[in-house]
Amino acid sequence: MNYKLICTDIDGTLLNKDRELSEITINEVKRIAPIPFVLISSRMPKAIRHLQQQFKNTTTPIIAYNGGLVLDNDTILHSTVINNTVLSEIISQCSKTSIHLSLYYADEWYVPSMDYWAKREANNTKVIPTVKSNVAVLSKWKIEGKGAHKIMCMGDEAEIGVLYNSLEESYSNEIILYRSKPTYIEISHNSISKKTAIEVLLKNCYSEISLKNVIAFGDNYNDIEMLKAVGLGVAVANAKEEVLKIANIITDSNKDNGVAKVLKELF
Repeated sequence: MNYKLICTDIDGTLLNKDRELSEITINEVKRIAPIPFVLISSRMPKAIRHLQQQFKNTTTPIIAYNGGLVLDNDTILHSTVINNTVLSEIISQCSKTSIHLSLYYADEWYVPSMDYWAKREANNTKVIPTVKSNVAVLSKWKIEGKGAHKIMCMGDEAEIGVLYNSLEESYSNEIILYRSKPTYIEISHNSISKKTAIEVLLKNCYSEISLKNVIAFGDNYNDIEMLKAVGLGVAVANAKEEVLKIANIITDSNKDNGVAKVLKELF
């Protein structure tokens, strides 16, 4: 098969145990240029661009927020945010708990305080958030006509479980709840996915390429639809069992340069 586009998840797939790009991975991505190498993640754009810079790959489109925001340099190809009525209810439910609520729109990231969870995410993503109360952010966004591309709930596993069940029961027709870790819930609009985002890219930037010409790499539940849709869906060895089952091939883990090894073999 003639593969013409590569899309890869970041955390747990592309980055190593130190949440960095290995030299092996950087060199392989540089070597296969000019084949487009698209980073597709639940991260915000600012947390993706610094990785592109290491690849010297800054003009390639990026897919942020699991497909909620698709960018071609400074051009917005697609943007879908969560309804502020839903956000208001999530803020209300979390206010009765110890759960940390991070709110994201484009390159804006707001946290109520620089607590353990905010510092942990800042360390992982190399981005520093703005401290502002959730209620103040909601008020600001209502005035500006904005909404959340992503809501991140982090905290005690039991409290997170109760919140997940409550939101799934009440708002599953509006939002997607993705429990990336037992202590995390990532929330986005239910109309978007990594697969739909790739389709946006193909339509707007790579019209000569079809899904069968795409290779995608992933490790987690939010990668499944994408891996099943493309020509070659690759799971890293550390992927969730459900991801391993649907992948076309399984490579080594993210800690062992699994993505780089497939690039070296195929190209």
